Amino acid sequence: MIDSEKINQLLRNFAKDRDWDKFHTPKNIASSIVVEASELLELFQWSRGQEGWHELHDPKIRSRAEEELADVMIYILRFADLAGIDLNKAMERKILENATKYPTDKAKGSDRKYNE
Repeated sequence: MIDSEKINQLLRNFAKDRDWDKFHTPKNIASSIVVEASELLELFQWSRGQEGWHELHDPKIRSRAEEELADVMIYILRFADLAGIDLNKAMERKILENATKYPTDKAKGSDRKYNE
């Protein structure tokens, strides 16, 4: 379980100690989320990850995946904190919205988008 308040406080202190708050604009943090997510994707760019999760048992791949996931989550939490977004509520709303878009009777076993 992520202790987002603890992480947010660590991130606030980290940015304050370095006088980086002025750089933490919505555009910069949103860009950083995309960059770090792309670095995660890069691990699986060609042949890795096509057949399932077993490759993440390799310590080198797992370590890099953990680092990139951590970077993505750090920027997501920082964005939400600065924007005053309650991620728990936002995610709960989104899951309910997705349940409406993708009802079990139409979506089960299918990878098609809700409007296809």
